[in-house]
Amino acid sequence: MKPTILIVDDEKLLLSSLERALSGNEYHALTAKNGKGALAFFEKNNPDLVLLDVKLPDIDGMQLLRKIREIDLHCPVIMMTAYSGIRGAVEAIKLGAYDYIAKPFDIEELKFAIARCLESQRAMVEVNEIKSKKKERYSFEKILTRNSDMKEIIRLAKRIAVNDKSTVLISGESGTGKELFANAIHYNGPRLNDPFITVNCAALSEGVLESELFGHEKGAFTGAIKQKKGFFELADKGTLFLDEIGEISHKTQVRLLRFLEERNFQRVGGTEDIDVDVRIITATNKDLLEEVSKGNFREDLYYRLNVISIHLPPLCERKDDIPLLVERLIANYRITLNKTARRCDDEALRILLDYDWPGNIRELRNIIERTVLLSDDEIITPSDLPLEIVNNHGRPETANIHNLDPMSLDTLIKLYVENILSRSKNNKSKAASILGITRQRLRRILRSQ
Repeated sequence: MKPTILIVDDEKLLLSSLERALSGNEYHALTAKNGKGALAFFEKNNPDLVLLDVKLPDIDGMQLLRKIREIDLHCPVIMMTAYSGIRGAVEAIKLGAYDYIAKPFDIEELKFAIARCLESQRAMVEVNEIKSKKKERYSFEKILTRNSDMKEIIRLAKRIAVNDKSTVLISGESGTGKELFANAIHYNGPRLNDPFITVNCAALSEGVLESELFGHEKGAFTGAIKQKKGFFELADKGTLFLDEIGEISHKTQVRLLRFLEERNFQRVGGTEDIDVDVRIITATNKDLLEEVSKGNFREDLYYRLNVISIHLPPLCERKDDIPLLVERLIANYRITLNKTARRCDDEALRILLDYDWPGNIRELRNIIERTVLLSDDEIITPSDLPLEIVNNHGRPETANIHNLDPMSLDTLIKLYVENILSRSKNNKSKAASILGITRQRLRRILRSQ
C-alpha cells in the first residue's frame, strides 16, 4: 500500500506542482491550502507524512504542527518555508517536526528527505512493535506456577521492577529461568523502552569481555583499529544483564566494582570518564559466598551486586508446577510442530513427576518437544517418553536384571528391541529413534536368530 502524504501550502502553483511530483507509483498525495482544511484531511485520512508550510492564511504552521501532535504524536512532519533560519528550524524540531526544508528546494532533494523520513518512521514502528511484543512475552502473568514459593518470588520481582536503581542478583541452577526473570524485571519497569542487553560472561575470555563491556579506544591493543562503544554505553538508560557473573576474572571484577561505586568508567586504553545510567542485573548458578570464601570472587563486589537477591528453586522442589508446565508446552509444540498430541495419560505424567529434572525447566522443555515431535497420537503414553526418563522412574529394568536367565548378548539385545518396538506400537521409525539406531539396523536385529 502506497504511503499517503498530506501537502499543506497556500501557494496554488507549488501545491499542484508537489501533487504531480509526489503522486504516482510511490505515494498517494492529498493537498490542503489552509490550516482548517489540513486538520480535516488529517483526521479523516490519517496520512503517513505531512509536508507543512510555515506560513498559512488562517493559522501559523507552528500552531498547526502543535494541533497535529495533539492528534497523533508519531506522524512525521516536514516543515517548508521561504524564510530559512536556524531559529525556525530549532523551534520546529522542538515541537516535533522530523525535518525542516527551505524554499526554493530541489524536488529530488525533497523526495530524498521524504524517503528518509518514512524509512525512519517504519523502523520506529518496528522497534515499538518488538518492544510491545517483548513486554507482553515477559509479563509476570506469563510465568506459570502453582507453587507458593514461586508466587512469592514473582511478587518480589514485581516490586523490584518498579524500583529501577538497585542492582539485582538472581541465583539458581541452570535452566531455572534466571534470564526470564531478568527480562520480566526490565520490561515491567520504567526502563522498558530503553535497551536490554544480555552478556554471557562465561562465553567470553577476559580480554574480550573487558572490551565488550567497557569498549576500547583506537590503538588500545592489536586489532583495535577504531574506537568501539561497550555494552555499558549501549545500555545507557536501560538494563545490562550479566549472566554467569561468577565466571568473570579478578581484573574485570575490579573494573565492575569501580563502576558500581562511581557510576562511570573508562574505555580500555582511554582516560576519559564516561557517565551512564544503567541498571545492573546479574545471574549465577554458583554459590557466590562460597566463591568469596575460596578467594575466587571479591567480597566487596558480592555485596555491591547483592543489594536485592532472588533465588529460583530447582524444578524438583516445585513439582506441583510440572503438570501445568507440561500442559502448556504440549499445547505450544502441538502448534509449532503441527502434531496431534494434546495431553499425557496418567502414567506418563506420573513418570514425569517422579523424575528429578537435573536440567530443570530447560530439560523439561526439550523432553516435551522431542516427545510431541515423535508422537503420532493425541494422548502421550509412557512409550512416547525418552528411555532416560522412563528408566529413571523406579528403574524397573535395573531392579530385575539380576533375575534374568543367562543368555547371549545378541539375544538380550533382540529382546530389548522387541520390547521397545512393542511399546512404540510397532512404529519402527519411533522405535529406531528411541534406540538411537537406523531403521535398517533395527530390521537386522529383529531378523537375527
